[in-house]
Amino acid sequence: MCGIFASIGSREAAPLILAGLRQLEYRGYDSSGIATIKVDDQGIGQLTCLKAKGKLDNLILKYEKFGATGLCGIGHIRWATHGRPDERNAHPHLDGESQIAVVLNGIIENYQSLKEILEKQGVVFLSDTDAEVIPHQVAQELKCLQKEGQPASGHLLLIAVQRVVSCIKGNYALAVTWVKTPEALVVASKQAPLLIGLGAGEFLCASDTPALAGFTRNILPMNEGEIALLTPLGIELYDDKGDRQYRVPNLLSIDDQIADKRNFRHFMLKEIYEQAETTALWVDRYLNKTDSITDVVNQPLVSLKIKDTVFEGVERIQILACGTSRHASLIGGYLFEQLAGIPTSVFYASEFRYSPPPLLPNTLTIGVTQSGETADTLAALAMEQQRVQAKNDSTFMACQLGITNRPESSLGRRISNILNIEVGTEVGVAATKTFLGQLLAFYSLALSFAERRESLPHYELKALVDELKQLPHYLEKLIKEHDQLCASIACHFSDVKDVVFLGRGINYPIALEGALKLKEISYIHAAGYPAGEMKHGPIALLDASVPVISIAVPGIVFDKVISNAQEAKARDAKLIGVGPIGPETQLFDILLPIPKVSEWLSPLLTIIPMQLLSYHIAARRGLDVDQPRNLAKSVTVE
Repeated sequence: MCGIFASIGSREAAPLILAGLRQLEYRGYDSSGIATIKVDDQGIGQLTCLKAKGKLDNLILKYEKFGATGLCGIGHIRWATHGRPDERNAHPHLDGESQIAVVLNGIIENYQSLKEILEKQGVVFLSDTDAEVIPHQVAQELKCLQKEGQPASGHLLLIAVQRVVSCIKGNYALAVTWVKTPEALVVASKQAPLLIGLGAGEFLCASDTPALAGFTRNILPMNEGEIALLTPLGIELYDDKGDRQYRVPNLLSIDDQIADKRNFRHFMLKEIYEQAETTALWVDRYLNKTDSITDVVNQPLVSLKIKDTVFEGVERIQILACGTSRHASLIGGYLFEQLAGIPTSVFYASEFRYSPPPLLPNTLTIGVTQSGETADTLAALAMEQQRVQAKNDSTFMACQLGITNRPESSLGRRISNILNIEVGTEVGVAATKTFLGQLLAFYSLALSFAERRESLPHYELKALVDELKQLPHYLEKLIKEHDQLCASIACHFSDVKDVVFLGRGINYPIALEGALKLKEISYIHAAGYPAGEMKHGPIALLDASVPVISIAVPGIVFDKVISNAQEAKARDAKLIGVGPIGPETQLFDILLPIPKVSEWLSPLLTIIPMQLLSYHIAARRGLDVDQPRNLAKSVTVE
């Protein structure tokens, strides 16, 4: 969840680190810190450590006031796991003599037992974090090694860190510096993303590619259990057995441009508006471009950049995801079952790891993560791969597919079949355009399966594709209209403490996502329910102070949803509807109108009012829309 950036080479480290941390701030903004090592006139290393609570800007102000010089340094942006989000718990953490500095992304599961041992030896801890055990342990290992007569060197630091990581349990990425070796930096990774960047006369290390994109296009992703020594002269890479590794760096192909809000107040609003453009690009990339009957017969309706083996022999699908990605997956599951006729199960990735279903052949497993770094999803996919391999049966057919906005992530390195949603960098922590991108990926897959399996007549599938081609136009108009409309009704939520979202069928996941968006950025308690389930308990919550937002679009459950909405209105609830203008939707106190489209495609439109209403409520309350409290864009810890 946290972000690491480190630098060693011919340039001052601190400005590079701060620029790198700016690109990683989406991973956490509870606190931040840097540590640099400079060499004085006598050739003695001096360590400077600066920390600040809250946003990165607070650390930058400290840096501008106090400075931090040196050609080697490490930096950290924190999302709190162990210990409150304050300055004393901010990274880097130091040993008792302030000679070792460490930054960590991850969790040390056995830190309590390690801490107790260290405390018995007289070590005094200054924070409540699990990470602080590492610098104290490294310091002890270095003292032991130096007693054996070994002089201070980068290799000595490497050996000390190797010994320490062999004793700790958990998933982590870390970077370590030692004041006695200002020309050396040691980094290690275990089931947490860490990439080495090869710059001009310098080596960098970061938790994610955007932080490196401004400095280099040559990167070396660290594999499971690897540790590396970085010096101005080069990289030494070792596996968890201590064997030297040799790999050719990858070329970074992503086009991460400088984040620019343009004329928008927040990144989130800008990214909501970008959904029309990214959808138009999706239509152009993947949908059949001709209306010629002959060409339509000869060409697939949807052309995806994945292997045909993904579609072959599939009898069932299981989807693993968390948060917003899981809501997109629920719609994907609906499409696979109802459109393509494939039994599909959608799992919380965190629960799947500990209670997986029986292993069955001919199963396609899909992992969905916008960042490609979600720890639970990656771990669940890895566990499923291990289960299949343990079968040791060449006839047991199983395949994995990843859906992500970051193909050059850990997901892309672990799975060969990747469906890139290609919506561009999303800065706002609350997912908007990546959610729509995931939905479009699922529509692409479901239509491809349906066409191959002939689960529906070809003319029906073509009609859906033709309607999808109109989606960019619908979205562009809808976003502009609802931006103004939602801004005008946000005032009705000034004193609201609870909101209920209702949906049925394919739009039930949109109710869940609408509730999640409101919780994430406005801090109003909200819950999404299947509309038919409201009378089985949630109806007890309703009164005049609890607004109900109901998604009501024409289709097989339209009349039922309207009836459920009537039940809510009878309990004096303020009723807000999302649906087309018509006699049935006149019962709503406020209507957020959408055009009449096929029920199949309605979630691609009903999500827009949900996103904009949540945005305007939070903005009206004066909250930090792009970086809501306690959240991070990429959840890299369990």
